[in-house]
This record gives sequence, structure tokens and C-alpha cells, in this order.
Amino acid sequence: MKPNNLAHVDSASIKSISSEDISTAAAANWHGKGCCSAEAKNPAFKRGRQIQLMQMIVLPFIPILALILQTSIEMIDIVSYRMEATEIESQVTMATDLGKVVTKLQLERSDVAFYIYTNGGMLRRNLTKGFQETDRALENMSSWPDLTIATLNDGKVTWLNMSEFRAELTEFRDNISSDNGETTRVRDVLHWYTTVNGALLEHLTNQIKDANKSGVWRYLLSFKNMLKSIESLDISAMYGIIYYGRGVLRPDAYVNYIQHDIVGKELLNGSLNYIPKLKATYKELTRLMKGYGKLKQWGSTIRMNVEKKPDISTATEYYEAMAAYIDELRKLQDRIRWIIREEVQKVLDTADRMETFGIGILIVVLIVSPIIIILVRNAVATIQMYAVNLAQKAKELKREKRKSDSLLFQMLPPTVATQLKQAQTVPAEYYSAVTIFFSDIVGFTEIAAECTPLEVVSFLNAIYRMFDERIECYDVYKIETIGDSYMVASGLPVKNGLPCVCGLFHVTGNKHVSEIATMALDLLNASGCFSIPHKSDEPVEIRVGIHTGPVVAGIVGTKMPRYCLFGDTVNTASRMESTGEALKIHISTEMNDELVKIGGFKTEHRGLIDVKGKGLMDTYWLDCKEGTIPNHHGEVAWYADMQPVYLKIV
Repeated sequence: MKPNNLAHVDSASIKSISSEDISTAAAANWHGKGCCSAEAKNPAFKRGRQIQLMQMIVLPFIPILALILQTSIEMIDIVSYRMEATEIESQVTMATDLGKVVTKLQLERSDVAFYIYTNGGMLRRNLTKGFQETDRALENMSSWPDLTIATLNDGKVTWLNMSEFRAELTEFRDNISSDNGETTRVRDVLHWYTTVNGALLEHLTNQIKDANKSGVWRYLLSFKNMLKSIESLDISAMYGIIYYGRGVLRPDAYVNYIQHDIVGKELLNGSLNYIPKLKATYKELTRLMKGYGKLKQWGSTIRMNVEKKPDISTATEYYEAMAAYIDELRKLQDRIRWIIREEVQKVLDTADRMETFGIGILIVVLIVSPIIIILVRNAVATIQMYAVNLAQKAKELKREKRKSDSLLFQMLPPTVATQLKQAQTVPAEYYSAVTIFFSDIVGFTEIAAECTPLEVVSFLNAIYRMFDERIECYDVYKIETIGDSYMVASGLPVKNGLPCVCGLFHVTGNKHVSEIATMALDLLNASGCFSIPHKSDEPVEIRVGIHTGPVVAGIVGTKMPRYCLFGDTVNTASRMESTGEALKIHISTEMNDELVKIGGFKTEHRGLIDVKGKGLMDTYWLDCKEGTIPNHHGEVAWYADMQPVYLKIV
């Protein structure tokens, strides 16, 4: 095979990583990047080991630093979570106080509306007592939001702080009387209280939106919906009183009743859905409540809005039932308030535990980190000590491996040897077109009989070393030498027939024919440089036989395995050599036909000869090749080394 092919297969099959590779890479970088760069990449240098040690220490420090950073970030999140929990607690307190004010205003609205509509009637409590309860609720407020209120007549927007609201409330109470025009007065009362409560509930909604990342957001929403539900149901009760008191609701009042009644019930369902465990409480509440069934009937009657005779007693009874129902809903509201406080306390306890746990983890990481770095440093130092010894052994092993691979590649084809090393087995392969070369030395038996053993071995070693060097110029593979016989083949184990296209048919090229023919002429010409050891005036004469055809090739044996060829082509080529003449190249008809197709070679017809085991065969002599045979190696210096050298390890 050609030298570049051998080098390619060798590098692909015996590639390994060792200190020798590292040293080679360092040497390659010596001129390009300087001494420091080479030492930094090579652990064989002290500086390289120090840099690697530093890298190995930094490597575990990175996740440790990341862990410290992560723990610190978690601590920040925990502190933020605790601050949020504290803020939620303040918001819950604010919402509770605000809810109490809304509740008192709702009760005050009902009392004032009933008072005005009944011309001073007081069914549940007197107005003075209700006003005092509302004032106490206002005084307990830690802070008061600025309210945005739209007036009834001109639609202007008014902002009220605590003092302004107290003054406005006092003025509104002072104007309450039982004069004529009670319907208009009830409408004014509903509007004023509804507007104030709406502004307070809007502020409460905004507060809950700011805290919607916490775990108690659904409880806060339930609380807000319950407040709004009570507000809507309380307003619808006012219209219910008007219906039974007047006997019918005007269209705008009827629409307002339906709207507030539906909204109140929807908000109540939403509040219960946010806290499912309250549903059972609500069912039990309605089951035990007296007059709940009658209250539902009254509601159905109001929704039909059929005109009937005014009935103050029914209106009073309806008002009492609705007030009792709303009072029960306020009990649910108080229950939600306590649930919120419990959940907030749980959040605060969780924040405390998380904060303690985070601080503990941070302390453990800070204590363990230097211990880990020290242990890693000791481990890396120990590994480096063993690595230096291992690198030396790997270098020696690599050197020995190259020697054994070189020896193997000279005994077997590199591709076959590589496949044998990788797969342990190499299947036999059929080659449809291969050209085989045989040669031997004329009169070698007599030469061996007249020379000493050392002279015979030195003589054969010299001539076949020259042959081995010559065939490197051609795409051929040396099969073996047996005594004075020299066997070469082309077209295997790597097929070298160049594909060509003739019409619509794809056939195999015949490069192996021209390679063997040219090589045979070259070896025949080069053999003339040798003379018989004890007869320096007599040149060496060789016989050459060539034949082309199909063969089967494969590995034979497990002890000293050999790459062998089988088939009639091998026998025919051997017969061409044995029936040939000295200093001539004897070829078969098949070989001659292929050379004629190729062109550029001159052959001479020999005629029919009797070939053992083949009978009569028509054969030819290969005379020469048109042009000059290139001499790649110049003069053959075989006489420079007459000592027997059987194998040179490169």
C-alpha cells in the first residue's frame, strides 16, 4: 500500500491519549504561544500542576458560591415574605376596621330608611344608639382612606378625609326628619349611604389586589364579597319595604331591586366558594333560621311586582326577616374575619420557620465550604501524584503499542489489521478482479548450495528490501515471500478499480492491471543491479509471472494469522512464473487483453504452452511500457548494508 494510506490507517487505529500526546501538543505550542502556555497545558511541568490544582479548587468553589448566593437570595425572599406577611396583617386589620364601619353604616341606613318611611317608627333600635355605634367604629379606625363620592344632583366628585366625612355625616343626620315626600327622602338616604359604602368597599378591593401574592388572598376576597353581598342585599331590602309599603315598585326601583338582589346572591355564592367549608355552615344557618322559607316567598312576590294593596304590617315583617337574615350573614362575615387572622398567623409562623431554616443552611454552608475545599485540594494533589506516574507508564505503553502495531501492519494489511483489532474476526471476501504477481530467482538452489547461510540471508534480504522499497510507489500489497519467491497483488484488500461508464452499463476499472504491470517492469529492471554473492560478474536473473482474475481473500489461523489468497487466479499466476524464462515477464491471455484495453504497454505473443494442471494455454511476454519508467528511488544502494535486517521498526 502507499505510505500515506498506511499512515492514515495507523493514526486512526492506534490513536490514544497519553502524556506523550500532551507533551507533543505542548511542544507544538512552544513557538506559537510561549513557554508559559506550554507549561500551563502540560501536567508534567510543575507550573502546569499548580494551574490544574487551582482549577480543581476553583471548580468545586463555583457550586459552593452558587449555593451561598442562592441561600442569600432565599433569605432575601424570606425577609420579603415576612414583610409581606406583616403587611397582610396590617391590611387585614385595616379591612376588619373598614368592614366594621361598613357594617355600622349598613345598619344605620336600614334604621334611617325605616324611620323615614314609617314617619318616625323604630322597630329594632332608636337612631341615636345606631349613630353612636357608627361613631365608635369610626373612632377605632387607625387610618382613613380618602373617599371619592359622586353627588346625586350635579354628579360632581368630592374627596373626603376623616374630618370632612364626619362633618358630612353629622350634617346628613341632622337633616333627617319625617316631613312629606318620604319617597324622595328614602331615595336620598339610599344614595348617600350606598355611595359611601361603595367608596369604602372599592378601597378595600384595591387593598386586597395589592396583597394577591399571599396565601390568604382568597380569604380576603371572600371577606370582601361577603361585605358587598350584605351591602347589595341590604339595598334590595329597602326596595322590598317600599314594595310592601306602597303595593308596587316603579320601573326604575324595580330594576334596582332585581339588580341588587341578583348581585347580592352571586357575591354570596362567590364568598362561599372561596372558603368551601363555610357552605355547610351557611346551610345549617338557613335551616335553623325562622322565617327563611317565608322570606324566599316574599322575594318571589317582589320579583313578580304585581300591584297589591299597601300593607305596613307586611312591610315591617319583611324588614324584620331580612334584618335577621343579614345579621346571620354578618356572623359568617365575623367567622371569615377569624379565619383570616388564623391564616395570617400561620403565614407569620411559616415565615419565622423559613427564616430560621435559611439562616441555619447559610451557617452550615459557610462552615462546610472551607472543609470541602481543603479535602478537594488534598485529593487533587494525590491524584496528580498518581497521574504523573500513570502518564509515564502510558507513554511507555504508547511506545510499545506503536511497535506492535507497526509489526502487525507489516504482517497484515492495515485495513484488515484494524478490523481484526476492533471486531476480533475478519470475514472472507470475494474480489471479482485482482492482479497477482509472482517472481523467483533463477538458479537459486545452486546459489544457496554454493554460498554460506549468512551470504544467502544477506543476499535475499538486500534484494527483497529493494523490492519492498520499490513497491511502495505503487498501489499494491505484498502478500508474502517464500524462499526466493516474491508475491504481490493489486486490487485488494482495498479495491482500486476506477469506476467507468460505457453506454448504459457500469463496469469495474482495471487500475490494478496497470499497477502490477508497471511494477513488474520496474522490479525486473532494478534486479539487474544485483549480482550473485560469490560471482560478482554474474547478475541476478529473475522470472516473473502475472495473471488477473477473481480470488477469495481472508485471515487464516489464530497463531501468526496470515492474509491469504485462494482461487484459480493464484495458481495460474504461479504457473505463469514457473513456466516463464529468465529476465522476462510471462503473462496470461486475460492479462494481455486487459493491457490492450488500457494501452501503453507492449506485449509479444509467445504461443501455446503446456501448463501443469491447466493444459495448453495461450500466453504472452510483457516487453515494456511506452515512455520511460520513472525511477523514484534513484540508484539502488543495496550494497551499503549487507547485514541481514529482517524488519525495521519505524
